[in-house]
Amino acid sequence: MDAALAQGALRIGMVAGFSGPVASVVQESAEGARLYFDAVNAQGGIKGQNIELVTQDDKYDPATAAAAAKSLASQGVLALMLSRGTGPTESMLPVLKDNRLPLIAPATGAISLYEPIQPYVFHLRASYQREAERAVRHLAGIGVKRITIVQVNDPFGNDAGKGAIKGLDEMKLRAMSHLRFDRNRPDLAPTMQAIAKANIEAVVFIGPAYAVVEGVNALRAAGSTAHVATLSNNASADFVKALGENARGIIVTQLFPYERSTSNPLVREALALAKAAGRHELTPAQLEGFAAARLVVEAIKRAGKDLSREGLLKALDGARIDLGGLQVHYTEKDHTGLEFTDVSIVGPDGKFWR
Repeated sequence: MDAALAQGALRIGMVAGFSGPVASVVQESAEGARLYFDAVNAQGGIKGQNIELVTQDDKYDPATAAAAAKSLASQGVLALMLSRGTGPTESMLPVLKDNRLPLIAPATGAISLYEPIQPYVFHLRASYQREAERAVRHLAGIGVKRITIVQVNDPFGNDAGKGAIKGLDEMKLRAMSHLRFDRNRPDLAPTMQAIAKANIEAVVFIGPAYAVVEGVNALRAAGSTAHVATLSNNASADFVKALGENARGIIVTQLFPYERSTSNPLVREALALAKAAGRHELTPAQLEGFAAARLVVEAIKRAGKDLSREGLLKALDGARIDLGGLQVHYTEKDHTGLEFTDVSIVGPDGKFWR
C-alpha cells in the first residue's frame, strides 16, 4: 500500500520556488490548486479520501529541487505538480524515473522537456517557444516592425529566444538586435538607454520578474515609449505592483483563458469557487494552478481502484480529458498538453486585460 493511502490521504507534491525570484507566482499557482482540491475535499474527496497538497521550497535551485523531489517521493506522494523553472524541473527527471513518479502540469515550457518525450512528465501549458512566437505575432499584428529581443542568458532565455526568432521569421521580420543579460546581475540601464536611442518600437523581454521590472523602469527612464512584451512567467499581481505606473500597457502572454471570462466553463467554475471562498477575482497563475489540480483529480479518478503511481501513469497515457473548455490528450508518444496561447495587456487598473 502506498504511504499516501496508509496515511488516509491522497498526497500530491509541489516542489517550487516559494522563496526567491519566482515566489509570488509560485504562491499564486499553489493557491489556485488548493482552491480546487479544497472543493473536492468538501464533497467527500475521492473514494472517501482527501487530497493533500504537500509543498517544498526549492528556492529556484536545481540541486535543492532534486533533493526536495526525492524527499517527497520517499514520503509516498502519488505525483508531483506545478514545478517551476527549466533547471529545477530538469533536475527532478532522474527522481521521477527512479520512483516511477508522475510530474503533472509543470509550470515550465522548456522544449527540452517536450522533445524528446519525457515519459513521466505530463504537460498542461504550451511551450516557451510557442509563447514567444505569439508575442511577436501580436506585435507584428499591430504594425510594429522595429523589434528588439532582450533575454536572460540561461536555458529559459535561450529557449524562449528561439521562439521569438521563429515568430519574427514567420512574420518576415528581423530583430533589430538580440541582447542578453546575466540573471544574477542584470545591470540593464545601459542596454535600455541604447534601445531608447535606437528608436526601437518594441522589446520582447524574456526574463524573471525582477529583471524585467528593472529593465522596463530603465527603458521608461531613458524616455522610450516602446511596447514591451514579456512571457507568462510574469503574469502575477506582484509583477504589476512592482512596476507601478510603468505597468500600464505591458503585454504579457497567457496560456489559459482570460481569468475573468465567465463564458469559459473552467474560468466560470474557478470564479464561483473563489467567490465562495471569499475571493473576488483570480490571477492567471491561480487559474493555471486550478487547471492543474483539475487534471490531477481527473487522472486519479480514472485510475480506478489502482490509486498508485503506476495506476496514475496508466490513466494518463491515452487519456482525453476535458478541463472545462480545454481539451487535453496524451498518448505514449506525446505528452504535449495544450497549445493555447493568448496575450493580455496590463490596464490602468493594474489588471490583465484581453
